[in-house]
Amino acid sequence: MTITTTSLIRTTGLCAVAAGVLFVGVQVKHPPLDLDLVGTTEFTVRQTAKIAMTVFALAGVAGLYLRQVRQVGLLGLVGYVVFSLGYLTMFSVEAIAAFVLPAIETTSPEFVQDVLTASVGGAPAGDIGGAQLLLTASGVGYMVGGLLFGIALFRAGVVARWASALLAAATISTAALAVLPEAFNRPFAIPTGIALIGLGWSSWRTSQSPDADRAGSVRVGEPAVR
Repeated sequence: MTITTTSLIRTTGLCAVAAGVLFVGVQVKHPPLDLDLVGTTEFTVRQTAKIAMTVFALAGVAGLYLRQVRQVGLLGLVGYVVFSLGYLTMFSVEAIAAFVLPAIETTSPEFVQDVLTASVGGAPAGDIGGAQLLLTASGVGYMVGGLLFGIALFRAGVVARWASALLAAATISTAALAVLPEAFNRPFAIPTGIALIGLGWSSWRTSQSPDADRAGSVRVGEPAVR
């Protein structure tokens, strides 16, 4: 079995596409985040999809960075690290929502509601402890990292520039949700999903040439350095 540079790039490109599809899909007819939703089958399904989305996004973003590590430079490195940390903390947030909130819904309904309120940018009535730190880190990493990474990808010009520009604009524009009604949360997420689909597809389609691929291939079971 041979693991090649092209196969890795194409796989991570498809991961970015999957992340974008899931990101858009979970927004469709998403009910309000409240106590009535927590613990339902729909809540479990949607949270599971969000967890999968963050995993695919982490793989996809890593592939996009490694695809053009020389071209994106320091800005790309900083953007990649911050954006990845945003998705990593987002994974933690979604996992807590999926597995912890339903378990304490009946014993601590006020806390659960406060976490849900904070997750959509509202001001919780009580103290939610470390959950607030995770939510803040996730939001900052997503917005700032997406902006920097999108700019670096646009400047590098290796993958689709329209998708790179859309990623930068879509992620940083979510800062406006702090002053907009909750109803805007779902529509604002869709452009980022489209950007991930575009970037992933572009990376998959414009992967390295066969000659470059053979130079960078590693055969499983054999040492990389001979």
